[in-house]
Amino acid sequence: MTHAWRLILQPNPARGAWNMALDEALLESTGCGDSLPSLRLYAWAPTCLSLGYAQPFADVDFDSLAGRGWDLVRRPTGGRAILHTDELTYSVAGPADHPLLAGSVLESYNRLAQALSTALGGLGLPAAMKERVGGSAAKANPVCFEVPSTYEITVNGMKLVGSAQSRRKGGVLQHGSIPLTGDLARILEALVFPDESSRQAAADRLRVRAATVESVLGQAVSWDEAARAFIAAFQQELDMGFRSSSPTAWENRRAQELLLEKYTNPDWTRRV
Repeated sequence: MTHAWRLILQPNPARGAWNMALDEALLESTGCGDSLPSLRLYAWAPTCLSLGYAQPFADVDFDSLAGRGWDLVRRPTGGRAILHTDELTYSVAGPADHPLLAGSVLESYNRLAQALSTALGGLGLPAAMKERVGGSAAKANPVCFEVPSTYEITVNGMKLVGSAQSRRKGGVLQHGSIPLTGDLARILEALVFPDESSRQAAADRLRVRAATVESVLGQAVSWDEAARAFIAAFQQELDMGFRSSSPTAWENRRAQELLLEKYTNPDWTRRV
C-alpha cells in the first residue's frame, strides 16, 4: 500500500527559530489530520546551535556563540546540542496512529532508520544502524554527534545522522541532521568547558567518533544530491507516495505564532 505524503523541499536556508517553529506547526497540523503527513528537507542560515528540549542552557558559552554570529534555538525534541551548518536536515511529521509512526518511539525510529540508511547507501556510504546503546554516556555528553543512540546511523563505526523525536497532540515529529561537510568539532567553540585542554580533548574524541558525508566519501555532496537520495529512499523503503507541496497558510501562521511564543523567546531558550 502506497502512503500519501507531502514533500516539502526548502533548499533556501532559514533561521533556526523559524525551522523549529515550522516543524512544530507541521506536527500540530498533521497530528490532528488537517494536513497530510509530511517529509520536509531544509537548510539553516546563519549557523545555529540547537539544544535539546531538556538540555541545560548552562552548556552554552553564550559570549563565544554571539562573537561568532551564530544563532541559538531550543528544539521541541530531546537529545543534545547540534551545530547546524553545511548539512541537510529532514523532518517527518504525521499522526501517531499512522502505520509508519505507530507503536513505541524505538519502533518508529527503526522504520525511519531503514530509509535513512538506504538514503546514505544511495550516496555511496556504507551506513549501518546502531542497534543498542548502553550506559549513560549519551546522557552525560552535551554533544549530540559524539555518541550514537539506538537506531541512529553510523558509517565505519562513526555517527553520521543525529535524530530526535517528539510525540504530542496526537502527532509525531522526528527530525535529524546529516552533516555534509566541515569540521564537526566547531560546535565545541560554543559550549562551556572548564579549560582549553578539556575542549581540545573533546574535539579529538569527536573527530574520531563522528563523520560528515564528505569525510567518508572523500568528495563533496551537494544539498540537492543528498535530497534526491533521501526522497528516493523514503519512497523505496517506506512506500511513500509524494505530493510536492508547500506549508499551508495555517501552518505558516501557526509557525509565526510559535516563533514569538517560544523559539525567539528567551524564557523558552533558557527554560532549563
